[in-house]
Amino acid sequence: MPSTLQKARKHIAKKRNGHDLALHEFSRDSKRLHKASIRDQKLEKLHASRNKKEQPMRRFVHQYDEEYAEVKKTRRPGRPASPKEDLLKQRIANLEEEYRIGFYLPDLMNESNTLLLDRWEGSWSYLTSVAWVKITSDGTIKNSSFPPKGSS
Repeated sequence: MPSTLQKARKHIAKKRNGHDLALHEFSRDSKRLHKASIRDQKLEKLHASRNKKEQPMRRFVHQYDEEYAEVKKTRRPGRPASPKEDLLKQRIANLEEEYRIGFYLPDLMNESNTLLLDRWEGSWSYLTSVAWVKITSDGTIKNSSFPPKGSS
């Protein structure tokens, strides 16, 4: 239960000597509790939508975690890591580093750029005409070019 509803309930209980449940339907206190619960629901919904926006990138970065854990679990103690385990560990490290530094994505905030992407037929040479951005793990967005030239 988030803090707004708790605070409202605590204040009403304090005012009524510990009896916050003895309210009639249209009293000021019941309206106050109702507003607080609606406010908390809005905040929870907003928080959930923010987390949902971040999930695709995190899911992409951690796509090999389950397979790596399974391979690591099947290895006997004291034995060296298998080539598959080393490869998975390397992939996970590379994806986490790229996530930290930033992913290259087409700039979808620009309307002309989205039209260019709609007309794209799959050729690599066409990608240089599309505007690109680099999105880091903390959410900062920097303009960039594709393919990357050194550090952009």
